[in-house]
Amino acid sequence: MHRILRENGLSIALFGLFLASLLGQVVMGRVEYNDDREQHGRPGVGYAEYLTSGHFEEAVFENWESEFLQMGAYVLLTAVLRQRGSAESKGLDGDDPVDADPTLAREDPAAPWPVRQGGLALQVYRSSLGIALFLLFALSFLMHANGGARAYSVEQVEHGEAAVSTIEYLGTARFWFESFQNWQSEFFSIGVVVVLSIFLRQQGSPESKPVASPHRQTGQA
Repeated sequence: MHRILRENGLSIALFGLFLASLLGQVVMGRVEYNDDREQHGRPGVGYAEYLTSGHFEEAVFENWESEFLQMGAYVLLTAVLRQRGSAESKGLDGDDPVDADPTLAREDPAAPWPVRQGGLALQVYRSSLGIALFLLFALSFLMHANGGARAYSVEQVEHGEAAVSTIEYLGTARFWFESFQNWQSEFFSIGVVVVLSIFLRQQGSPESKPVASPHRQTGQA
C-alpha cells in the first residue's frame, strides 16, 4: 500500500479532491435546485432524480468543457510558442527532450508500442495527448449543451414558452455566455501561472524553476 501511495500519490490526491468536490456540488446543487422548484410551486426531488436533471448535467459539463479546452490549448500552444523566463515554456534556443525524434527509439524495448510500431500508429500517438483532451472537450461541450437545453426548456415552459432542442439551445446567448465566462477564466488563470513562474518559485514543485534560478532562465533546466 505504501508503494502504491508513493508512486501514485498525486493522482490519488487529485481524484480524491475531485470526488469530494463533486459530492459537495451534488449536495448543494440539489438544495439550490429544490429551492427554485419550491419557489415555482413544485415539489423537491431526491438525489436520484437530481442526478438525471438538466440542472446537474449542465453544471458539471459546463465546467469540464472549459477545463479540457484550457488544457488542450495549453498542450498545443506550449509545443510551438515560448515565454522567456517561464518555467512553463521550452527553452528559447536549441531542442528540448520533448522535441526528440521518436523514430530513433524504435528499437528500444521500453518504448511505448506505437513508437516501436511506427507508421500511422506513431503519427497518432505523437499527438495523442492533444487529441484526447480535445475529444473530451467536444464531449463535454455537447453534454453542456444537452443539459443546458433541458434546464432552459423547464424555465421556458414555466413562463409559457416552448421547450428548445439541443441544437436550438446552441443558438442562444445563454449557452455562449456560460461557455465564454468559463473559457476566459481558464485562459486567464493559466496565463497568470506562465507569467508568475518567471519571477516566483515553489520549492519542490516541477511546475516551478529551482528557487535559485535567475528570472531570465526559461524552462526548468
